[in-house]
This record gives sequence, structure tokens and C-alpha cells, in this order.
Amino acid sequence: MGSGDPPPRAAYPVAMTASARAWAPFRQTAFAVIWTATVVSNIGTWMFNAGSGWLMTSLDADPLTVSLVQVAASAPLFLVALAAGALADIVDRRKYLLAAESSYTVVAAIMAAFVSLGRIGPASLLGFTFLLGALGALAAPAWQSVVPALVPRDVLPQAVAANSVGINVSRALGPALGGLVIGASTIAVPFWINAASNLGVIAALAWWKPPPGPVHRLPAERFVAAIVAGVRYTRHNRHLRGTLGRSVAFFLFASAYWALLPLTARERIAGGPELYGILLGAIGASAVAAAFALPWLKATLGPDRTVVAGTLGTAVALVLFALARDAALGLAASVIAGASWIAVLASLNVSAQAALPDWVRGRGLAMFVTAFFGAVTLGSLVWGKLGQSLGLADAQLLAAACAVAAIPVTRHWKLLAAPGLDLAPSMHWPAPVVSREIDHDRGPVMVTVEYRVEPAERAAFLAAIDRLSHQRRRDGAYAWGVFEDAAEEGRFLETFLVESWLEHLRQHERVTNADRALQEAVQKFQHGGPARVSHWIEARSGG
Repeated sequence: MGSGDPPPRAAYPVAMTASARAWAPFRQTAFAVIWTATVVSNIGTWMFNAGSGWLMTSLDADPLTVSLVQVAASAPLFLVALAAGALADIVDRRKYLLAAESSYTVVAAIMAAFVSLGRIGPASLLGFTFLLGALGALAAPAWQSVVPALVPRDVLPQAVAANSVGINVSRALGPALGGLVIGASTIAVPFWINAASNLGVIAALAWWKPPPGPVHRLPAERFVAAIVAGVRYTRHNRHLRGTLGRSVAFFLFASAYWALLPLTARERIAGGPELYGILLGAIGASAVAAAFALPWLKATLGPDRTVVAGTLGTAVALVLFALARDAALGLAASVIAGASWIAVLASLNVSAQAALPDWVRGRGLAMFVTAFFGAVTLGSLVWGKLGQSLGLADAQLLAAACAVAAIPVTRHWKLLAAPGLDLAPSMHWPAPVVSREIDHDRGPVMVTVEYRVEPAERAAFLAAIDRLSHQRRRDGAYAWGVFEDAAEEGRFLETFLVESWLEHLRQHERVTNADRALQEAVQKFQHGGPARVSHWIEARSGG
């Protein structure tokens, strides 16, 4: 068994205790090595974030300008995540990550040199931050997509939670270390540490030998077509749409304390870089501690009510930040903010993972990243502007009120808990019967399925096949319909259109076990033998 190969499912017995399951991902050598390397790298990133925010308060203390640091860091994830997700699905993810992380290290070193030489200003600080954010954005969907390749499916929730813990361990240590380093040496040191800390990730990726993926008989998707397929899949996946909606409703308002925290520490509490680092560190430390209570919390409340609880906690934290005039109240707000953040983020991330099959995982997670950082980017701009016009405290109080008001608005969007749907490929569709070889680019293709249904079962059949329509559209159909024969009662024809013969062949590979169960539910209404399936291709003159 290679270092990246997951053990047999039997290696994780059902009776395993909650504590043992929490550590189960670390029994995989590849997961443990890559997790450790990314934690070290993220510590450097958080030192860089603390240094950037504090440096901007020295260059220009205007609330809007300071909030633009957060905008510059998060906007690239909103702008390029979907394209990055498409690349993560159609290229070798390990090589792709190696290229992205190597580029990040080079740019981070160049920025550190500019800071050391005193050649950095507000515009160049924002420019470098944006460029590093773009390189991080290119890697983000691929990083999330490799998690299922590192662990067995039945411990995927624990692996996702472990990644969240790792992020928050770095969030706890990085800012605090950054503040201490800035106070003890120069502002340039955190920028150099950021560049150096990424070398471990590059080494871990070079060492990792991922398990062989499924053998695909079809050529890889083209870049633009892959993006279109990802958007189409998201549009017709109600579980993923619900997760995205809940994400926007939370991060749009939670972004207020991230965007305004440097000024809260400097102006309202009158602290230095050490205090700013400690407040950020307290957020991360609290998130790490809360992560250990997450399994119990989710088992007690479920993912939906866990997100509600985290949203309420975030509102309380925003109120405390607004009232903070001393370090003690600021620390209390940070502790509540960190615990609430991890409760919401982990629940949303698991729900997104559980809603996606492997073939579109990178693009689906890219949509999650887009919603996440799009909301953070917009929120940072809004709360920075409101902090400028209303003042820091009033902006934070308004964000708290909006976060609470969003709870009833989004309650109808339900989240998934993993392991959820069985999204492994079913491969149960038989190969299409053809009279001659068909070019892959021929199309469009129309597929028809003829059903014979008892008249008394008409309403139930139509309800079942309507649910099936979303699966057809998710997997490649750009049009779908169901028709009934005007001359013969109980005779129905389902039709769906696909752009090309190749895209229809891809549909055969995309059907999951969960889809198969849905199709079998429709087939139960069929009488007189199997439903008749026909394939039609646009006729072309001369061929």
C-alpha cells in the first residue's frame, strides 16, 4: 500500500469512540505530513496578514483604506476560484498545486524584499496582497479537492474538521507571533517568514504519491466547457445551492470584525501590534478549542442549528467589539468570535463536500470558495465604508443586527452532514446502441425515454420524474421535458438534450448511486417491461 492509499473501510470500525475517530485521519501518513506542512505554512500566512494589516495602519489609517487590505486578500478568491476549480478537476492536482505554491513563494519573497528596502506604499501593499491572494485562490479548490484522496470516505468529516483545526491553530499562533516579531524586530520579518514557511508545503507535495484515480475512457474536459459544467451542476444541485446561500448570509456580516479589527485594536482599545496579534490569536485559539466540541454539538443540534448558534455567537462578538474600550473585553469578543466561526465554517464545508461527486468536486468547492470570499470581499468594503461614515462601533452593531435578521430568511436552506448521499459512480447505464461510430463533436443529442404508467399513478409519476430532471440537468442536459401522448392515456415521453455525443458519454460516467436510486424510483411506475431508451443526433446533410 502506497503512502497515499487509504486503508480498507474495515480499518475504521463503527464502534470507534468519538475521540478515536477525531484522530483517525492522522493514521494516514500522507494526510499527517501534508496537514503539518500546511499548518506551518498557514502560520507564516497569518503572520503576513497581521503584518499587512498593521503596516497599512501606519501608511494610511483611514478605515476604508485599512479594510481594503482584507478586500485585496479575499477578492481574488472570489474572482478566480471557479476557473481554479475547473483546472483542479481536469489536470493533475498534485502538479498543479506544486506550480501554484512555488509561484506563491517567489512572489512572497519579492514582496518581503520591497518591505525590507522601505519601498512599499499603500498601493503597492494592496497590489502585492492581491497578487498573493490570487495565487492562493488558484490553489484553494485543489487543496480542498485532495482531501478525499488522503483519507477513507467514512472519516472525511473528521478530515475536514482536522483541516479546520489546523487553519485555526495557525490563526492562533501566526498573528500572535507576528505581533511579537513586529514589536521585537522590524515589520519586514513576518513577510520573510511567510515566504520561507511555504517551502515545507512544496516539499510535502513533491514527496506525496497520490493513489491512482479512476481510469477514464473519455478525453479530459476542455477548460471553458468544464467551467460551464460546474456552473450548471451548482445551479441544479439544491443541497449545494442551500450551502452557498447560508454561506453568503453568514460571511457577509461576519466579515465586519475581520475588516475593522486592526482599527479596533489601535484606536478604540489603544493597543499596539502585540495586542492586535493577541486578539487574532485569541480568535484562532478559541476556534481550535471549539473544534473539539463540534462532534458533540453537531450530534446534538444538527448542522442547521449549529450554524444558527454560530451566527448568534458572531452577533454577540460584534456587539462586544463595538463596546470594547479595554483589552479584556476585546479578548472576550475574540474568544466568542473564534468559537462561532469554526462552528459555522466547518458545518458549511462538510455540507459542500457531502453534496459533490468526485468528477465536479473542484468546481463545486470553487463555487463554495467564491460564495465565501465574495461575501467577505463585499462585506469588507461595506463595513469599511460604514466604519468611515458611521464610526467603528455603529458599523459593528449594524453588522450584528443584520446577521441575526438573516437567520429566519435562510432557514429553508438545509445543510448536509457527511457521510451523506452516496455519490460514487454507479456505472449502471448501458452503453448506447449505435449503428456506426459517432464523432465526439456530433450534436446536439436528444435522448428519449418512453414510459407506460397507470392513469391512477400519473401524479406520483410526474412528481418523481420532476426530481429526476434535476439530475439530468446537473450531469449535462441543457434542456429537459416530459410529454404525454394525446391519443393514448398513460404513455409518457421524457426527453433531454445534450450538446454533443461526447457530453452524453460523460453523462454515463457521472451518474451516481444516489442518482440510480432516484431513477429506480421513477422506473417503479413503468409497466410492460423496461422503459424504452432512444438516442437521436441532429441530422446533417451529406453525412
